[in-house]
Amino acid sequence: MQGKIRNLFFSSGYFVYKYHLILSSSSSIFYQISLSSLALSLVSLSLAKSMTKNCSSIQTYLKVILVIVSRVMSIFGKPTPSTKAMTNSLPQNLLSLDLANRLSFNSDSINVASTDFGKLVQSKPQAVLYPSSHQDIQNLVKSSYTSTTPFSIAAKGRGHSVRGQAMAQNGVVIEMRSLMNCGNRINVSSTDLYADVGGEQLWIDVLNATLESGLTPKSWTDYLYLTVGGTLSNAGISGQSFLYGPQINNVYEMDIITGRGETVTCSKHMNSELFFGVMGGLGQFGIITRARIALQPAPQKVKWVRMLYNDFSVFTRDQEHLISKNIDDNGQNHGLDYVEGSLMMGIRLSSLNNWRSSSFYSKRDYRKIISLATTNDGKTNIIYCLEVAKYYDDLTANTIDKELEMLFSGLSYTPGFKFTKDVSYVDFLNRVRIGELELQKQGLWDVPHPWLNLFIPKSRISEFDSGVFQGILRKYRSSGPVLVYPTHRNKWDERASAVVPDEEIFYSVGLLQSSGMNDWEYFEEQNKEIIRFCEKVGIKFKQYLPHYETKTEWENHFGAKWDLFQQRKTMFDPKRILSPGQRIFSS
Repeated sequence: MQGKIRNLFFSSGYFVYKYHLILSSSSSIFYQISLSSLALSLVSLSLAKSMTKNCSSIQTYLKVILVIVSRVMSIFGKPTPSTKAMTNSLPQNLLSLDLANRLSFNSDSINVASTDFGKLVQSKPQAVLYPSSHQDIQNLVKSSYTSTTPFSIAAKGRGHSVRGQAMAQNGVVIEMRSLMNCGNRINVSSTDLYADVGGEQLWIDVLNATLESGLTPKSWTDYLYLTVGGTLSNAGISGQSFLYGPQINNVYEMDIITGRGETVTCSKHMNSELFFGVMGGLGQFGIITRARIALQPAPQKVKWVRMLYNDFSVFTRDQEHLISKNIDDNGQNHGLDYVEGSLMMGIRLSSLNNWRSSSFYSKRDYRKIISLATTNDGKTNIIYCLEVAKYYDDLTANTIDKELEMLFSGLSYTPGFKFTKDVSYVDFLNRVRIGELELQKQGLWDVPHPWLNLFIPKSRISEFDSGVFQGILRKYRSSGPVLVYPTHRNKWDERASAVVPDEEIFYSVGLLQSSGMNDWEYFEEQNKEIIRFCEKVGIKFKQYLPHYETKTEWENHFGAKWDLFQQRKTMFDPKRILSPGQRIFSS
């Protein structure tokens, strides 16, 4: 009898352990405890049948069972809060779908999906989907849409949002980067000059893939380790936007999974309402799974130039002059390829080469710049840095310096404060990565980022300088790059969801602050004071990467586009399933 009990118990224990491994590997821990109970019930039934035969043996083995059961439970653990909540808030039929073994309820997965680059908010989903195909995503959304109790869904790329925009409280987060395991999803057409790209792809990978064919996308963001779907859901801006518009203006076609769980191919001429809705639509109308990106011949090298100014009005006048030179009717660019600007504040040696452009200045440059910024009484002035780039290749290498000389004629930067570097095209576009890696080594990258990005009308940018750059930022300490550069409104398609100021020229202002884990609220208060200042003096700004708390604020943000935005939500996501972290329809 003892042998039977012993064999049955260890057979059952093996049964539990085996399925624990299988289910844990697929992250479906929902079944672990029930399987444990099943195995132990088998043991108990056998013991009951033999009880009358050998009570002392039973007592001995019961003690052994109790010890081993406690050990088993310590390995399996108790049901996590997310597992319990899953039974209440997510439909049970999710576990019967083909994608069930790619749904994770693991605490590590939940924790990763509960935070983002900003490190300012946390919002826990019930589960995380690691899709192996486009169909997995469609089935998940369809499951929510057809459920009597729809659950929220957020698509997450690199998680580079700063205020929880890619989170889904008590819902499901889709780790879009999991699609990287599905084979090649960057396909370049050299004849038609486009690339079909998965929404999960990083722009750095798109760059490398297109360069193999001697081609490149036209418009970029400053940081390339972002997903295609992520930037297109916002707009995608950088110093090329004045020339080619934001990234959303350089897309021919997309595949979208709508909030109804339908896959729709759309373009300007086919299902255009969805196409323009998704462009800068903050993920409200669908999940981008493919985008057809416009390409052009790639240059080889870049002349990268910075010029310094003491006077803000002169600085902005020169910026506006440089972006006025544009592409002619034959498609030839007679001006610059990139124009941005930034502030140097509270200058010290370690701050001149910030993470946006590591190692641009030499040590000799340091001393010159600090002397320019330092007053007679030892205080520092704000220095304005005009940053430009001109692309070239072997055919234009002998003329590039002459071209720049002509473009810079008439500029009024401080004499002796023009700095030039000659770099490869890839190194220029990927300039932020070097600074990121340096900060990672120092443990200063994965910290809170209380960023604020604004679009300011040209007519009010001088007032913004006086009140914010010369006022609020001098009162608070600064801890990160501050960007300011102009672009053209006519380069933005009015039909897209993205909103910009009404004036033809407006400025992109980015306050890219970093903080410690315990003092980010200091910078949040600074951001609020900037917003209050703009509202008080009547500057009609627009937030880029917007974050608002109330419906009224969202209505003001979208302005004349608000009614259309709501209509599109009703058309493509009527149950308000997608991107709840934006808090547009839950405010």
